Amino acid sequence: MSDPDVVRIFDTTLRDGEQAPGIALTKAEKVEIAEQLARLDVDIIEAGFPVSGEGEFQAVREIASSVRGPVIAALARVVPGDIERAAEALKGAERWRIHTFISTSQIHLQDMLRMSYDQVLEGIRDGVKLAVGFTEDVEFSAQDATRTELDFLLECFRVAVEAGATTINVPDTVGYAMPHEFGELVRTVRESVPDQVVISTHCHNDLGLAVANSLAGIVNGARQVEVAVNGIGERAGNCSLEEIAMIVRTRSEALGVRHHLNLKEISRTSRLVSMTTGYSVQPNKAVVGSSAFAHESGIHQHGVLSNRATYEIMDPLEIGLEGNRLVLGKHSGRHAFADALAKIGIELEADHLNRAFARFKELADRKIQLTDQDLAAIVSEELGSTEAEVFVLESLQVGGGTHLSPTASVRLRRGEEVIEDSAMGDGMIDAACGAIQRAAGVEARLVTFNVSSVTGGTDALGDVVVQLEVDGRRVTGRGVSVDVVEASARAYLAAINRALQIANGNGRGKDVKP
Repeated sequence: MSDPDVVRIFDTTLRDGEQAPGIALTKAEKVEIAEQLARLDVDIIEAGFPVSGEGEFQAVREIASSVRGPVIAALARVVPGDIERAAEALKGAERWRIHTFISTSQIHLQDMLRMSYDQVLEGIRDGVKLAVGFTEDVEFSAQDATRTELDFLLECFRVAVEAGATTINVPDTVGYAMPHEFGELVRTVRESVPDQVVISTHCHNDLGLAVANSLAGIVNGARQVEVAVNGIGERAGNCSLEEIAMIVRTRSEALGVRHHLNLKEISRTSRLVSMTTGYSVQPNKAVVGSSAFAHESGIHQHGVLSNRATYEIMDPLEIGLEGNRLVLGKHSGRHAFADALAKIGIELEADHLNRAFARFKELADRKIQLTDQDLAAIVSEELGSTEAEVFVLESLQVGGGTHLSPTASVRLRRGEEVIEDSAMGDGMIDAACGAIQRAAGVEARLVTFNVSSVTGGTDALGDVVVQLEVDGRRVTGRGVSVDVVEASARAYLAAINRALQIANGNGRGKDVKP
């Protein structure tokens, strides 16, 4: 390692994070998140699992060829086809890593892989050697390490290092470990491999201990921590990037370590991931929740007014919460729009800029002022709908009242074809979604429906996220509008479009990994 006091931040938002139920990011969304992670200065971006599908392969390849700064990593089982596919996707990267893995616990070997210890060791040896033939930067993970017999786990790591692995990952794949146990395991692994090999942690949050376990790993010699923005991921999620970032920043002296993150980008990164995935951040979420720096108690308010440090151990300005009140209106032009986006860290290609600008002008006619949060929401919505969009919402009309049955009529466009249909519902939102479902000819079941405002005020943009079940698969859609009924219709249609894209082969399957 170049500096033993630096903890490397390995971000897996685009791989493990996207495996959370209902998340299916488009290529444009994945690239946008990767670019923001680069602005955040993470050390490694795990862009995906290329062998899982053509859409995933193309997204990893696009990120590898366009995003500069961090190392770009891809996941692969210790299987030749996986490793070769990962290498092919990554070859355009400035710096790249193959992250290869296999299960090592008895329950996984017996009930899932049907492999012996010797077969696993052979797979590790052959897989890591093959990966090293493509790149010197190879990480090996022992899936379900915390439930693996210790002597066998250490033998797996020994074989991986001898084969050329430069990073050894100790995953708590099912969130089973407790901090004192995990810390001791990491210390044992640290002592059993050469000093130049980096020890990494990858902790899941099934018992709410992902951050605590990762921190225990750092204290005991881990110098890479695998995280996801907002803690998203399989089941209860992963170790939260923003929490680890601010623990190391706030308690750096006590820990004796530091990182190289650009903390000013934390809030923006959190908002972007929340908007693109449809996974809202709970208000009391550490660091990035809306209440994280809020004070209602009179005693607390008095203390903060006297000295902020009385009740705040972190400076909200440090994570990008200075509250830039950038305001645009209907008279703003394309140049001002692009400049405003650039100031909040968003750069778009010409086609995407044109779409986002058109949507901006449409909304600006209906809302007097648009803030930077509004702009980020508009861009996020448009980028999520630019790839292989099947249906476009041309118009929506709704009617109802205390004595009238709610009705809705929609006009959708599919290529050159225009489709109109209408429906009644329990409310205007229900009617609008029913009309879209009939016009699209897709049977869908609404699983979750969440509505929030992008900013404050009665003219705030409504931000609606829905999760639908279509043909047994859950998909997420998001819509933004000054009218919450329209925002709901847009979100519903976005989810239907995403389901159709996946059915047409533009999506990917999801598998359980470290």
